[in-house]
Amino acid sequence: MLPILHGPFGEDGTVQGLLELAGVPYVGAGVAASALAMDKDLFKKVMRDSGISVARHVAIRLGDEIRNPFGYPVFVKPARLGSSVGISKVHDESELRPAVELARRHDEKVLIEEFVSGMEVECGVLGNRVPPPIASLPGRIDTLEHEWYDFESKYATGGMDLVVPPELPQETIERVQHVAVDAFVASECEGMARVDFFVRDDGEVIVNELNTIPGFTTTSVYAKLFEASGIPYAELLDRLVELALERHERRSKLVF
Repeated sequence: MLPILHGPFGEDGTVQGLLELAGVPYVGAGVAASALAMDKDLFKKVMRDSGISVARHVAIRLGDEIRNPFGYPVFVKPARLGSSVGISKVHDESELRPAVELARRHDEKVLIEEFVSGMEVECGVLGNRVPPPIASLPGRIDTLEHEWYDFESKYATGGMDLVVPPELPQETIERVQHVAVDAFVASECEGMARVDFFVRDDGEVIVNELNTIPGFTTTSVYAKLFEASGIPYAELLDRLVELALERHERRSKLVF
């Protein structure tokens, strides 16, 4: 099965758990990795513990004081959602509480995350455990007239341009690819993922988030990155199905 489902009840481990119970092979991350990557707060903590740089953040839960230790601008996000839904770029104190209230329409846990100045870059990862997963060429996101990579710029035709490879030194491109695979492995992913980065002007590579079910629309990045890396769309789908079958066969031999 190829579960191209975004957000809660599709990307967060719930459908994956159902498929595990049913004994059905499926493409993409398992239950734990899906749930982890969906929760931006927990994901960042695992990345930090694994020595992978991420943007600083605080998590605001129900009953917590709303606080921003980072200055402005900052981003305010639902902890467990995707596609930039409920996210605000907050420019001053007057915008902070309304942004938290908007995010809380979608999740009871909200992130306040430091603004990272740099190039927005995305990198695809493909593989299971053995042989090691591979990274695509990275691509730079140009949001054109949009201030940041919001829902409209992600899904509207002409909302963004993808530049593959980005205008970065070769050593930085290779660093992005290396960190993408490290994040994939550290979060226990298999099959596929898209890792989103900021690359600072000094070349530092910062992981923003990891998506276990990247988009497969006409404007989506994952397939475009692998197309530019020499793996066309049809071959990419074949590989993903083969990886799903390999994992199902491997795990079927475990004794519980």
